[in-house]
Amino acid sequence: MVAGAGIPVTRLALRSLRSVDASLPTLLDPIRLAASFPQALALVAAARPRAIFTTGGYVALPVALAAWLLRVPVVLWEGNVVPGRSVRTIARLARVRAVSFRETCRRLPEPCVLTGTPTRDLSSVDRLAARHHFEIPADARAVLVFGGSQAVQRFESAVEQALPELAERAIVLHVTGEAAYAAALARREALPGRLRERYRPYPFLREEMADALAAADLIVGRAGSSTIAEATALGTPLVLVPYPHAAGHQAANAGVAAACGAALVIADEAFDGAALLDAVGILADPRRHREMSSASRSMGRPGAGDAIAELVLALADGRPLPSDAEVESISRGVAA
Repeated sequence: MVAGAGIPVTRLALRSLRSVDASLPTLLDPIRLAASFPQALALVAAARPRAIFTTGGYVALPVALAAWLLRVPVVLWEGNVVPGRSVRTIARLARVRAVSFRETCRRLPEPCVLTGTPTRDLSSVDRLAARHHFEIPADARAVLVFGGSQAVQRFESAVEQALPELAERAIVLHVTGEAAYAAALARREALPGRLRERYRPYPFLREEMADALAAADLIVGRAGSSTIAEATALGTPLVLVPYPHAAGHQAANAGVAAACGAALVIADEAFDGAALLDAVGILADPRRHREMSSASRSMGRPGAGDAIAELVLALADGRPLPSDAEVESISRGVAA
């Protein structure tokens, strides 16, 4: 995708650590890591960047070490409450750390600043226009359900079990992924005629995703940093079903949103049709929905991308880092 967008990209020999099983690729990882460091050193030395930005994945280790040796300042951004091992290592090599959750700074060296998570540009999205696009009547409630970029069986099963009562309660925008789309269409056709138009499955929502987020009165999804950031940038209440693996990162993310009052959290193993219907009950309680919306909006940082960019540019220009108050103002989207 990067190369297809016309952006130059260079790959290191190191691969992303997707598994730790005793396979040949895993056994070769130390060799790949050793080979990647001189490769990264040569790249940084040749480019001589004024600053480097990284999200701290395992593949960034050689680049961060090369930057530290060549005295190129690094900005590290971490989107989860609990940073992984590679992030904690790179954090010691970075000049400044930007985070999505205040709690993360307790686990990282200073300076550490709260910026939030960069999202797609939602500033120009109009809720009324978005609801008109999806043909949602003004007096109807809408729920957006999505489990990520791939089909998630847990979400598919919950929606299947909850229909048709779910469609009675709200218009359902359901992003299924390509693999589960045919089954979702079959479920839709099995609904009574008056409910059929209230269940709207989509294999993917690309350019339309911003409108779907803005049109929804409730968002049901995983607890990734981006999902939480986009919902809170719009002030929309969340029902979060954290991905149960990956060292529990999403559970920690969800816990912060729940503590703030912006989200209802349901464990993956407990998420079924009954749990989904119970969660959608939020829409039938105007006071609770209003309070969750307010809490969601209080978490929102629609200017997170601008705040991180300011940190990078400050280091690149040799300027002092912006103050915490300045970063707060920019990330909230209230700075000029």
